[in-house]
Amino acid sequence: MRSCVREITEDDAEEFLGLLKQLDSETSFMLMDPGERTTSTEEQRQWIRSAVEVVNHTILVADVDGELVGFIGARGGAYHRNHHCAHLAMGVLQAYCGHGLGRSLLREVEQWARKRNLRRLELTVMVHNERAVRLYRGAGFAFEGTKREALVVDGRAIDEHAMAKLLPPPEAAEFALGRPFS
Repeated sequence: MRSCVREITEDDAEEFLGLLKQLDSETSFMLMDPGERTTSTEEQRQWIRSAVEVVNHTILVADVDGELVGFIGARGGAYHRNHHCAHLAMGVLQAYCGHGLGRSLLREVEQWARKRNLRRLELTVMVHNERAVRLYRGAGFAFEGTKREALVVDGRAIDEHAMAKLLPPPEAAEFALGRPFS
């Protein structure tokens, strides 16, 4: 099995959309229900283009033998006060869980964030998604609170943990002086 984590390209739009739809169908841990995603391939291509043009946004994909099997997206803050933060969303196809792809995606997005002087990575995870909670804790994310009844899945109210990882600034003096991060 040959695998790599790489930044998405516009040429990945159709396959990436298929990955997202498959994740929606095979797990209830993603945000959308099966069939709820109505994005066209062209809309997905435009979404990818706009995401990778922003300095504090990215989408990294896990590619196994030429097939997209997972992703992690990072969406940075739009304003000076939160530009140093990025919210993460991640998914890996069930057949590829347990092979270290989640750890690889988290490691790569952290390296990407450090190169851009981001200071905070944050995410939410359903409280009953124990495998993901272990993965995030193992990667250094800490609990910051629980969002009660944040989602409704199959008619049931679901709580979400808010988790974050703080990254040290490259030079503490730059952060203390309030210089821009980008």
